[in-house]
Amino acid sequence: MKKAVIFSAFLVGLGFTTLMQAQPQPSARYVPARAPLRPNAYQELPLGAIKPQGWLREMLVRQKNGATGHLDELYPLVMNHRNGWLGGDGDQWERGPYWIDGLLPLAYLLDDKELIAKVKPWVEWALNSQQPDGYFGPSKDYGPEPGVQRDNSRDWWPKMVMLKILKQYYSATGDQRVIKLMTNYFRYQLKELPQKPLDHWTFWARYRGGDNLMVVYWLYNLTGDKFLLELGDLIHKQTFDYTNGFLATDLLSKPGSIHCVNLAQGLKEPLIYYQHHPENRYLEAVEKGLADIRKYNGMAHGLYGGDEALHGNNPTQGSELCTAVEMLFSLESMLEITGKVGFADHIEKIAFNALPTQISDDFMNRQYFQQANQVMATRMTRNFDVNHHGTDLCFGLLTGYPCCTSNMHQGWPKLTQNLWYTTPDKGLAVLLYAPSEVRATVSNGTAVSWKEETNYPFEESIKFTLTTPKPVAFPFHLRIPAWCKKASIKINGQVWQEVAGNQVVKISRAWQSGDVVDLELPMHVFKNTWYENSVSVERGPITYALKMGEEIKRVNNDKDPVEYGKLFYELRPTTPWNYGLIRTPDDKLEEAYTVEKTGLVSDFPWSPANAPVVIRAKAKRIPSWQLYNEMAGPMPYSVAYQLETGPEEEITLIPYGCTNLRISQFPVVK
Repeated sequence: MKKAVIFSAFLVGLGFTTLMQAQPQPSARYVPARAPLRPNAYQELPLGAIKPQGWLREMLVRQKNGATGHLDELYPLVMNHRNGWLGGDGDQWERGPYWIDGLLPLAYLLDDKELIAKVKPWVEWALNSQQPDGYFGPSKDYGPEPGVQRDNSRDWWPKMVMLKILKQYYSATGDQRVIKLMTNYFRYQLKELPQKPLDHWTFWARYRGGDNLMVVYWLYNLTGDKFLLELGDLIHKQTFDYTNGFLATDLLSKPGSIHCVNLAQGLKEPLIYYQHHPENRYLEAVEKGLADIRKYNGMAHGLYGGDEALHGNNPTQGSELCTAVEMLFSLESMLEITGKVGFADHIEKIAFNALPTQISDDFMNRQYFQQANQVMATRMTRNFDVNHHGTDLCFGLLTGYPCCTSNMHQGWPKLTQNLWYTTPDKGLAVLLYAPSEVRATVSNGTAVSWKEETNYPFEESIKFTLTTPKPVAFPFHLRIPAWCKKASIKINGQVWQEVAGNQVVKISRAWQSGDVVDLELPMHVFKNTWYENSVSVERGPITYALKMGEEIKRVNNDKDPVEYGKLFYELRPTTPWNYGLIRTPDDKLEEAYTVEKTGLVSDFPWSPANAPVVIRAKAKRIPSWQLYNEMAGPMPYSVAYQLETGPEEEITLIPYGCTNLRISQFPVVK
């Protein structure tokens, strides 16, 4: 719901200092992988080395002032002192770690002492909870209580989330207690997993073992303990076989075959394992998996139908918010390992389309499911695999299911953390674009910073300015997206190169402080074809959707407040939505679709009123395409013979991420 409650805050500048000065700092340069692990294409920087700027900084500030910074107050039933991850008798499972998995990186990216103080008790309790046999975390089950998960305390799955948290904490602080805890816990896992495999308590860990595996390999690169490689093979063996599932089964073409979030998290597992066993089939499995997700379940926002089980590509099927943030994290992990441009393009498609629209402007409410064609967001049972008493499309803190209330916080912070990477050739790479500044070590130890100034993804120009204490030679890697036909790179005002898309370009030269690199990524209008031959209108990384008038209704929920919150919001349309786009050949798209820029990108561009770019298009209403069950009815086939339509009209399209209600996959009419 884009009804903004605007907060302001001052961001303290980030450097390499942290709260724990006594601890050794994680390296700000590329550290080669230990054999036999293969060297990755890129390596993430220490948490805090990248500073968000512009609209991205505003997103993180809104998280701080919204639910991310205050979930313990907004959701005390689960996030208060009774939580099992604080030693209490309340919720023992995934929700507490989910929250901290987003709160911790947010705290260190903003260098916010208040948020760091809020994170510390969770980290300290986890570090101090380790038992003599190596186990850590909650260990006692309790009886049922409404709205709280108090059993399966020893399940492997929630520990996987806490391992990710501790990995990030080490990245920010260098606290050696993390290494000790992980080493002892992984020895415990190696001993216990043969008798109590990943699915001993619940099935979730079996599908999400890749999250465990990635931390095992991360620790091996730090310590070189050989038992970790043995453990890695065991975890892979006990994890669902995504490689075979993608290459040799109907997993991705069969509705209901897999939970949508398990798929999002599991997608990376073959490539995580590939680091130790670099066989092409693991690369091929992930590439085929992504292609089949697109073919059988894909939608214009970059995600897929999964509500909660995999559910095809009808644009009224739901896509879960947890899917969005976990797909982003998987793709970010895969990008670091392979450097593939397509993974970066996919990250931007999700982050700049699906992610901002599913969470309210003040970061206080969210949808459990979103629809690519979403014309009402009301309490109503719909054709989803799982319905939570009809609340799944409503905007609220607890509507649908509260896993997303807890897990949504990692999306923007981890995107920020993955904008920049260090490289094997002692340089820096920028693989995702957003306003930011990075500080890192290059060449033989020179500390430099790049400032990135841009209104991307709405505009095409990106300016990088270097600050260095002395002249230094190092390579600078720039991603050119696949959608870009010809990019232009200037150095200090002079054209250096014009290059085609779908590649990473490397500038190797001697640099001086004040050097400027200008990257121009010309954006053109193009279309993609989807369910029933519907089409999406796209420009750069952004899908454009129908701008709709909307009516917002606050609902005081007296019916089931424990499950779905005391209040939530419904949205209804006030303008027509049942439009078909007039059929246009690809070589005429620039003539048929008029791009208009407002000339202003606000600190918060993700709302209908603040949309920095609009596209004018010609369309006709389709009288037979009406509401069904408070959603868009069956999609008219394109192009239907003798389909009755109204007169030609001009409609306005705005970025998908700016919408609340929308049509993003349109029928095509003559």
